[in-house]
Amino acid sequence: MANEKIMIVDDDVNICELLRLYLEKEGFTTVILNNGQDAVESFNSVKPDLVLLDIMLPGLDGWQVCRKIRSVSSTPVIMLTAKGETFDKVLGLELGADDYIVKPFDTKEVLARIKAVLRRVSTQTTEQIKEVRYDKLVINLTNYELRVNGVQIDTPPKELELIYHLASNPNRVFTRDQLLDEVWGFDYYGDSRTVDVHVKRLREKLEGVSDQWELKTVWSVGYKFETKEPPITG
Repeated sequence: MANEKIMIVDDDVNICELLRLYLEKEGFTTVILNNGQDAVESFNSVKPDLVLLDIMLPGLDGWQVCRKIRSVSSTPVIMLTAKGETFDKVLGLELGADDYIVKPFDTKEVLARIKAVLRRVSTQTTEQIKEVRYDKLVINLTNYELRVNGVQIDTPPKELELIYHLASNPNRVFTRDQLLDEVWGFDYYGDSRTVDVHVKRLREKLEGVSDQWELKTVWSVGYKFETKEPPITG
């Protein structure tokens, strides 16, 4: 793993320089931006493999930057937050952040987190096309497409990953904590209501589409994709 480009977005020049020196020593290329607006405007031209994104930024804050990145790309984002700062993990997950790190941090931990996220993305892109189909429903994780009755439905990345995970394991019950760990890909401590929010939004898209399957709540446990037919996978 080398030559991946990391975009560092932080208004603390000392932190940026520390990260730059450490990451370039490990074989990464780095691009540094100290302003949220500049990060958004430069994202498409820089084409980073991963973004290290501070929350408290001039111009646009980290939440706004993450939202704008997610509207055009699935590039992994690791949020940086100062110790003692209120970090809304649910909001971070909602916006599609892949991980978060609390300052002050150990550079070895940052490197480990970056490698873990990039490894996960690399594994996903080198596998065969990931698609599961049911009656009137196609979920394609390779192209991040959800089709209902042949019509593509706009779906945020984490919603699509969640329904793909459930539909790929039909009739299996998952707890909320299992879904956070297996879909979001990092340990999550705190309020698991983000899963409920995602399921609610998926139900708005999928309710009543077919009588052959259902996104079902298992009370006091979690959720499952209940179906009368086996999936067709690709």
